[in-house]
Amino acid sequence: MTNLKDEAMDYEPTQTKNIADLDSVPVDIDVKQEDFEHEGKQVIIKVIEVDGEKYRVPKSVLKSLKAILEENPDLKNFKVKKSGEGLGTVYTVIPLA
Repeated sequence: MTNLKDEAMDYEPTQTKNIADLDSVPVDIDVKQEDFEHEGKQVIIKVIEVDGEKYRVPKSVLKSLKAILEENPDLKNFKVKKSGEGLGTVYTVIPLA
């Protein structure tokens, strides 16, 4: 058993990174849904896990990837470029050969 002080000192908050942090993403990677509370509101996000790290997948990425896959169903990998911040963030899905 450990005491509260030791627990507090060892505590590291879980952090979800962003899919744009990855150099390449396979289209067949598993997607999970995570629910949590933030500022009194229920939040639902989609995440992928790579090497034990979680990466958030914005809805706009899913929408863009769907359009690309409709035109190129054999696509295997893509990457995401992020520009802007906050509500002005824009994600560009880039197919990889």
